[in-house]
Amino acid sequence: MRYSVRHQTRYLYSDLVSISHNRLHSWPRVCPWQSRTNPILTISPEPAFKNSQNDFFGNPVCFFTIQKPHRELDVVVMFEAQVTPRAKAEDRYDWQQTVELLRRPASRETLEACQFRFDSAWVQRSTEVTDYARESFPPKRGTLEACVDFCSRIHRDFEFNNKATDVATPLAVAFQQKKGVCQDFAHLAIAGLRGLGLAARYVSGYLRTIPPKGRERLQGADASHAWLSVWIPEFGWVDLDPTNDCSAGQDHITLAWGRDYHDVCPLRGVVLGGGQQVVKVGVDVLPLSAQHC
Repeated sequence: MRYSVRHQTRYLYSDLVSISHNRLHSWPRVCPWQSRTNPILTISPEPAFKNSQNDFFGNPVCFFTIQKPHRELDVVVMFEAQVTPRAKAEDRYDWQQTVELLRRPASRETLEACQFRFDSAWVQRSTEVTDYARESFPPKRGTLEACVDFCSRIHRDFEFNNKATDVATPLAVAFQQKKGVCQDFAHLAIAGLRGLGLAARYVSGYLRTIPPKGRERLQGADASHAWLSVWIPEFGWVDLDPTNDCSAGQDHITLAWGRDYHDVCPLRGVVLGGGQQVVKVGVDVLPLSAQHC
């Protein structure tokens, strides 16, 4: 599948902002299953400084500074992405064997995966979440099979409700009320897997949405999406989407990955002044063509 993606973020301030420093996860990652072309970044007001590089996790990131007084910041990212089918993973180790491999890493790949076993800023392990996850992990069950079952249970047991939480809602709150959005479900799955000793990371990106039959797709109706990856021995990372009870496929466009949302939020910054602020976000994911492999 080939897609055209447009992501616009607007900040409206009640008072003047005299200076702002910002970090933007701009372009999607280049992966074995994904490529990108025709990247365009538009920032208004024009930044006095702009620098692009890769962050600690290898995600493309842009830092920019605006020194003109302003009441509005408008950032538009556009690109095309091609997504191909991903390789199929096989369970060669049960989940307890996988935990032991992560405890005693014998390869660089395993060692790099180990950093995703521990607590992070927005994902704290807890007895309650670990016990909830453990129901999917009886002894000797395959690692991937157990993880898929766990994500299916999250999809079944938790209600998707975009009014129940916001971006700053703690994981414990979403877990107790059993409601939330894709960010909450990804954090919950990661916390449960890490609590058992497995390696799991947070993935941000986009998901193509299909309108109801007979209706046209609304421009700007799409939104950023989130899911997780779990490390499988002798294969690597497998992406699972508990919000939709599926594995990530050609409808998923990978933007960035890290320990949790805090590492990969699309746009964050520090401003001097500004007063109250309103944020407006619009995302368009438009399929350009389909290639059957």
